[in-house]
Amino acid sequence: MVLLRQLLGDVLRRLRLRQGRTLREVSASARVSLGYLSEVERGQKEASSELLAAICGALGTPLSQVFREVSDNFALAELQNEPVLGMPREPGLRVPAEAGVGPRKAERTFIPIGTISPDSQGSLEFAGEEPGFGLTDMVPV
Repeated sequence: MVLLRQLLGDVLRRLRLRQGRTLREVSASARVSLGYLSEVERGQKEASSELLAAICGALGTPLSQVFREVSDNFALAELQNEPVLGMPREPGLRVPAEAGVGPRKAERTFIPIGTISPDSQGSLEFAGEEPGFGLTDMVPV
């Protein structure tokens, strides 16, 4: 079972490391103890909304971007660990259909994510291909 606090910690750690910053720098800027920030990043502590806002402020990253990346990673984790249901789980998450399928064969078409079997070889794309929202962290399913 994937825990939300673990995914949140992973996202916060990746953001910090991308910036080349240490735990000490971010904890001082966010006014949070180094030990507590470390526990949040390792998914051992649940962070309050005030603490998350302070960490995101220290990282110069909008809280909405962190939540979006966590949500994307959570959707991928659910696909890997749970059987596929008959309905789409994430409206913005689409999977490219095989080429030549559908009424417009020259264009890419997409199938609902809920129709994918766990052993399929496809990859995931996001409907709104906005830069900076974890697209580089996506893993093939």
